[in-house]
Amino acid sequence: MSLHLQRDLDHLHHEVLSLSGVVEEMLEKATRALFERNAHIADEVIRFDIIVDEREVQIEEECLKALALHQPVAVDLRRIATVLKVNNDLERMADLTVNLAERAKSVIEFPTFVTPPRLARMVDLTKQMVTEVLDSFVNMDSVAATRVGGMDAQVDRMNCEVIEELQKVMRERPDQVVPALHCFSASRHIERISDHAVNIADDVIYMVDGVIVRHRFSNGGEVGSSSHS
Repeated sequence: MSLHLQRDLDHLHHEVLSLSGVVEEMLEKATRALFERNAHIADEVIRFDIIVDEREVQIEEECLKALALHQPVAVDLRRIATVLKVNNDLERMADLTVNLAERAKSVIEFPTFVTPPRLARMVDLTKQMVTEVLDSFVNMDSVAATRVGGMDAQVDRMNCEVIEELQKVMRERPDQVVPALHCFSASRHIERISDHAVNIADDVIYMVDGVIVRHRFSNGGEVGSSSHS
C-alpha cells in the first residue's frame, strides 16, 4: 500500500469515527428528550441534522476521490467501500434521531400520557447495539460485529410488545390515542436505528473477512440483518 493511500484511509476512518460520535450523541439526546419530556434537548438534536448531512456528503466525496486516485484492490478496496456504506447508515440513523426528537416534542404536549416501560429497555438495547457496532468498526472486529447482528431480534420483539401495549392504551383510553400514535412512531424509529446498526455490523464483517452476509436470516449460525434501505 502506498503511503498516500494509507494516509487517505486513516483520514477517512477518522472522519467516520467523528461522525459516529455525533450520531451517538444525537441518539442519547433524542431518547432523553422523549423520557424526560424536554423540548429544549429535542431542539438540539434537530439542529444537528444539517451538520450530519454536510459531513456525510464530504465523506462520500473523499471516498470517491480515493477510489479514483488510488484504484485500491482487495482489503483496501473493502475498507473504502465499507466507509461509504457506514457513512450512509450513520446519516440515516441521524435522520431517525431527528424524527424521534420530533415525536418527543409531540408527546410532551400530553403530560398525562405514560410512556411504556418496555420502550426504555428497547432504547437501552438499541444504544448498546450502536455503541458496540461502532467499536467493532474501530477495532475491525468481525466477531463483535456478529454479536451485534444477533441482538436485533430482541429489539424487534420489544418493538412488537410496545406496539401491543400502545394499542391496548388506544382501545381503553380514547383521549390518549394521539400521544400513543406519536409513541408508536418513536418506537418504530428506534427499531429502525437498530436495523442500521445491523447493517453496519454486516459491513464490518465484509471489511474484515471479505464475506457478504446481508439478506441472510439468523439461523444456522448466520448473521441476520435488514437490507440497506
